[in-house]
Amino acid sequence: MKRTYENALKILGSRRRKARPKLLAKHPSALDSATPSGEITVKGVPSLVGMKEWLHALGHSENDVNNLNIIHVAGTKGKGSTCAFTRSFLHAHGLRTGFPKQIGLYTSPDLQCIRERIQIGGRPITEDLFTRYFFEVWERLSPPDLHQLTGFERQPRYLQLLLLLAFHTFIKEKVDAAIFETHHGGEYDATNVISKPVVTGITSLGMDHVDQLGPTFDDVAWHKAGIFKAGAPAFSAIQEAGPTEVLRRRAIEKKTEVTFVSPSSALPENSRAIGVPVQRLNCSLALQMTEKFLQLKSPESSGPFMSSEDIAAGVENFSWIGRFEVIERGSSQWFLDGAHNPLSLEQVAEWFAQNVRATDTPR
Repeated sequence: MKRTYENALKILGSRRRKARPKLLAKHPSALDSATPSGEITVKGVPSLVGMKEWLHALGHSENDVNNLNIIHVAGTKGKGSTCAFTRSFLHAHGLRTGFPKQIGLYTSPDLQCIRERIQIGGRPITEDLFTRYFFEVWERLSPPDLHQLTGFERQPRYLQLLLLLAFHTFIKEKVDAAIFETHHGGEYDATNVISKPVVTGITSLGMDHVDQLGPTFDDVAWHKAGIFKAGAPAFSAIQEAGPTEVLRRRAIEKKTEVTFVSPSSALPENSRAIGVPVQRLNCSLALQMTEKFLQLKSPESSGPFMSSEDIAAGVENFSWIGRFEVIERGSSQWFLDGAHNPLSLEQVAEWFAQNVRATDTPR
């Protein structure tokens, strides 16, 4: 097949599941019954299975992945915004100090084009770069090479393939730092092939993907906290009492410590980007993760690593389409958000109502 962007998208689309699996997972990695309810809910082949072997087949060692200097983020709501705030803070610091120079960002879903999921320097990678690296990954992971390199024939599914492409791209492009958002869950999520993140973070938790992560709220928290790693400081937005206790127990189990983050007083007071309480919380979590990341990885000898100017610039230059976004078009304002569960809809309704009340303009 000719190496074109269009053909890359066709191949990628062919790797989508036709339906969600209904049978419980049989693989040993999914048979851990230590969830609060004691129930096994992971169905089909866990997304994590095969990721290490595929990376090795691409020529990437565990150290190659760890050397990306990764910030790993899970949660129910606000993952994308938190990752984007983190990137913006790191960028502001990098402009002032020279580190980090290149920042990779892996998120999902996309709204306008698939390349939004893999960004370097705050922009989706180009079609040419996407195409080149996609075919390097795809052709390496196609039979007969696949069986010779990994010992099995199964090729990556859609999200696994995108994630492998992100790893491959960031390694080839030599990014100084990389931010990875989980797909869903954490313990068995494909992104949990990351074995040594610099820091991890959990955004606000709620009931989502219950068929895979439930049936209780505490079960969801257990899965999300699966990204915690020994030696990697963990942070979480403030949570309800039950999930808070689950995250604390999981941190101990994973040999780390979790710090719960409240809205920060260091953030600007009058900023549209953090005018919504949940965005101020997401931004505060991002700031804490950035500070700890820089403390551990920055060439600077002492802190504080984020100056007040860095923080102001990070908030001012934050951009994340489809999340509490206001678009001005002539005399019209459009309020855009991808809310897709009751918790999000309540927050968006309140945000919209406040904006409408704030103006005397006839509507």
